[in-house]
Amino acid sequence: MAPAFIEFNRRLRWADSDAAGRLHFPRIFEIIEEAESELLRGIEWPMDVRRRNYDFPRVHVECRFLRVLALDAPFRLRLTVGKLGRSSIRYDYQVFDAGEELAIEGTMTVVVLQNGKPTEIPQALRAALGGETSEIGE
Repeated sequence: MAPAFIEFNRRLRWADSDAAGRLHFPRIFEIIEEAESELLRGIEWPMDVRRRNYDFPRVHVECRFLRVLALDAPFRLRLTVGKLGRSSIRYDYQVFDAGEELAIEGTMTVVVLQNGKPTEIPQALRAALGGETSEIGE
């Protein structure tokens, strides 16, 4: 089965732009984290389990800016599970402008921690992120 993914459409908000009216570069990472949160919500990985039992620090981020996103311009973001390691999850993302041209692409890798130490991705989460099942819970 295909790995989990999420897509959403929105416009570049005032708070996401710089003084020139373009995407302020660090804001893309907040938008990616918003997509990650919605992806996890969509596969029904409960927030209380995430907060109580695990931490997901970012250990690597990459971003290539290919086209300008201007203030109030519509865009579409796609976040996909790119790779599941033993204790890490790599997300791949693409942002497309109003003309469906690739504007931004990159990756974000998170490590699953339990009690401050890397731990294996819980099996239910691994299955859901890998597209194997929709049953989640720990």
